[in-house]
Amino acid sequence: MASDRPKARQSQLVTTYGVGSLFPAGDESFMVVGIDEWENSERFEIEEPRLARSLEVDVFRAPPAGLRSGDVPVVRFPEYHYCPRCRRLDRFWKFDPRSMQCTDCQADLTPSRFVACCESGHIEDFPYFQWLHKRQQGTGGAHAMALKSRGASSSLADIVLSCSCGVPEVDLDGSFTAGALRDVKSCGGRRPWLLGADDQQCEKPLRVLQRGSSNVWFAAVRSSISIPPWSGPNAKIVTKHWDILKSASDSTITDVLQPYASSTRLSAVSFEGLIAQVRLRRVLDAGHVPTDADLRAEEYLALIEGNDGGAHDSFQSRSVGVASELQRVVAQVSSATRLREVRALYGFARVTPMPTDTVNPSLAALSKTNVNWLPATEVLGEGIFVRLDEAMTAFWEKSPLAAERCAVLAESLRRRAIAADLPAPEPPSARFVAIHSLAHAVLQELSLDAGYPVGSLRERVYAAPGQAGFLVYTASSDAAGSLGGLAALAGADTFARALQAAVSRAGWCSNDPVCGESGPSGADGLNLAACHACLLLPETSCEHRNIYLDRVMLTGHPDTPEGGLLSPLVV
Repeated sequence: MASDRPKARQSQLVTTYGVGSLFPAGDESFMVVGIDEWENSERFEIEEPRLARSLEVDVFRAPPAGLRSGDVPVVRFPEYHYCPRCRRLDRFWKFDPRSMQCTDCQADLTPSRFVACCESGHIEDFPYFQWLHKRQQGTGGAHAMALKSRGASSSLADIVLSCSCGVPEVDLDGSFTAGALRDVKSCGGRRPWLLGADDQQCEKPLRVLQRGSSNVWFAAVRSSISIPPWSGPNAKIVTKHWDILKSASDSTITDVLQPYASSTRLSAVSFEGLIAQVRLRRVLDAGHVPTDADLRAEEYLALIEGNDGGAHDSFQSRSVGVASELQRVVAQVSSATRLREVRALYGFARVTPMPTDTVNPSLAALSKTNVNWLPATEVLGEGIFVRLDEAMTAFWEKSPLAAERCAVLAESLRRRAIAADLPAPEPPSARFVAIHSLAHAVLQELSLDAGYPVGSLRERVYAAPGQAGFLVYTASSDAAGSLGGLAALAGADTFARALQAAVSRAGWCSNDPVCGESGPSGADGLNLAACHACLLLPETSCEHRNIYLDRVMLTGHPDTPEGGLLSPLVV
């Protein structure tokens, strides 16, 4: 049995191992429980008013980081374990739950490899007993199950269940197919991450998955970059005292804010600026709930306008020159020397990812009762913002190549929706796929010179109607996120070389011609010309789970190289 306490980075508790996910710890498996069980205090609060209003909460809190702040609580899951020596299969508390060893042979227990999930977010153990005893009965009264392997291969057909009652042995072949549990067991509506919560009524079919599979848990994360006027020191002070200021009288507001305005240590703070910030915050709280698209639109405009800010402003960005060889395709390049991003987890899905651009009621809840906060992480870093020529992008978007490639992705989405019995989501625009693919290519190229590993950089795509840009920025909150070498690459000549190299690399993949000429590929066929040798990034770097990627939209087909969005740079 492993003696070390399992560990995860604080950022992973929002993006990778959040509430309801399965956390592997050596030979053990745990599930992170709901946020109403977390030990957290106000000193771990993260303020981002725009994002909080978007998710309809008051504040965000960083996950506990161990030591004095406590740990994130977990429960042991799956419950079924087996002994690797005697092969006994049972729930872990029927062995020795303290040592997690078999009571017969003192071997360390191994958690079940399989779980059963539904698209409403429920999860439970694989129904071993029902699978073994379906349509057949044994002659004995006792039921001691065993899980054995024939050893011929690692396939499910060689994993065999048996029972002391004398029922004929059954293998697990076919258990992973859709509908395999339809006549075995219906969804019990279990939510083991919410301690003490009642099971829900559920009509969704159960799907068998490996507990380490990526579709056991899909995070619903929304993020926002702090922009003026919310990134300055005035906003930070107002946010700190907002519980008092939001409904305070003029005299109370003066009493709270005047000491800050009078302080010689806060030269960037003024009383007029603080009052103006109070008014803005009241307008924000009383206005409509902004969507993710609204947040992005505001960020896009802020990146275009830039902001010199001051020493206490968390958003500093300025436009730099564009090299002459790029002026046909690039309208603006900005060096963002200071950025602050907040990422918040507000739900999750299983089996099939749910749309997260709006607050989806189908997402699984993070707590038993409504709470006024959500778990989040704060990342400080730097980046490069690139805006493409809007006229060029709009003209290319109407091309036959763009329409042809997007139609293929739309068909893949339609087929996935039919298979999952869900309504088909809106297919991505050609503009989005091309800019998303370009962001991946540029990010990979910049990582070669910036001093950051690829996994420490992240993309942010702005491709709504009227938008044509992307931001590559530092995404890691550890030491690799503060090296300071990324924004320096925004210089005209330096960036021109990086962009041309990125487009050149996108024109050919080591897996070509298979990569470039094959049909839909990747998860659910939602990629076209994209693979691990060319465009795919680590999961920490892509905000869209490495889907909707296509090199051909950038550089065109080999026989028609003039059809790509960035063809002017390669022909």
